[in-house]
Amino acid sequence: MITSTTGPQPADFADVRATNLAVVLRFVREHAPCSRADIAASTGLNKATVSSLVADLIDRRLVRETGLTENRVGRPATMLVLDGSPYAAIGIEINVDHVSAVATGLAGERLLTWRRAFAAGGSASQDVAAVAAIVRRVVARMAREERQVLGLAVAVPGLVDVQGVVRIAPNLGWRDADLAGDLAKALRDPGFAVQVDNDANLAALAEQRFGARAGAADLVYLTGEIGVGAGIILDGRLRRGGLGYSGEIGHVQLDPDGPACRCGRRGCLEAVAGIGAILRRDLSPSEIPVEIEDAVRSARAGHPGTLAALDAAGRGLGRGVSVLANLLNPEVVVLGGYYVPLAPWLLPAVREEVSGRAIAPGGGGCEVVASTLGLDAAALGGAARVLDSVDSGRLPGAISRIS
Repeated sequence: MITSTTGPQPADFADVRATNLAVVLRFVREHAPCSRADIAASTGLNKATVSSLVADLIDRRLVRETGLTENRVGRPATMLVLDGSPYAAIGIEINVDHVSAVATGLAGERLLTWRRAFAAGGSASQDVAAVAAIVRRVVARMAREERQVLGLAVAVPGLVDVQGVVRIAPNLGWRDADLAGDLAKALRDPGFAVQVDNDANLAALAEQRFGARAGAADLVYLTGEIGVGAGIILDGRLRRGGLGYSGEIGHVQLDPDGPACRCGRRGCLEAVAGIGAILRRDLSPSEIPVEIEDAVRSARAGHPGTLAALDAAGRGLGRGVSVLANLLNPEVVVLGGYYVPLAPWLLPAVREEVSGRAIAPGGGGCEVVASTLGLDAAALGGAARVLDSVDSGRLPGAISRIS
């Protein structure tokens, strides 16, 4: 006999509660200090449900009470703020010659920022072992501070599919590397999720959560490292494309007769306006910071050749940004990496090109700005991705309090 059940199953109730916990937690993060009544009024949840959810979040040490406020009609209300003191989110960026590590608390406060030398180019297993050693040190530091790691997200300069497999990372010499799986094994099943994503994607998440334009629903981040990639956020969500390969703006061809690109074609954005093009020669990763400092000094001194090179690169970059403005109509395009110290000389030409080439008036409202997050934006974005997972309902369990 076939039977059917029309009522909700226990799993449905669990899913609804997890969703509602996430809703309340996000509200507190965005509006703290706030009261239970504020949460109920804004979310549509009834007061009894909110009280139960808040009690659960307090048990998990995600939210805490902080005094009373009388600046409102009626009885004084107990106010709520984020807690999160027992937790940490970890982001790692793997680059050609270094690994950056960032750990943050639940509210995004920096707990740790490290940069360690890293020599890519050995076997993938050797590289994973070296990265795992750095991760273990970060985890040990968090353990000494009595913080539970909520998760780890790793940024890689390459194509990363939706399963987190690094399909190709030419600067690292990797192809079809199951970084998430291999790193979890190297860490001996650490008890937290390990995620992997493209560096531009994670930097875009960092900008959306922590940057000067935090909260922007439509944002594009352009890396300014050896390559040029784009992290794309539309309608508040990171867009990876069908297989995870979106954002390769550096290989949009601007000039078929232009300079040769590392990809084998000619006149790509990266070849016209990448860091190598600005500095007018190919450099090793360790040489770039010194050369950037020299370029900044030369530009400040008004050297005609340097100013001309920066203007030309800015115009090439502006042509690439105008493609984004016409195709995606973002609120803001953020220039990151080594573009940041050069931004005073790049931005005028970029903005002029976008204004002239975008079809919509005023560039479609697209602003172009320099990042304020520094060279660790992708690592910080790894931590942001972990925090996004918490916001989406992947919450830690209750923590017993020792009196």
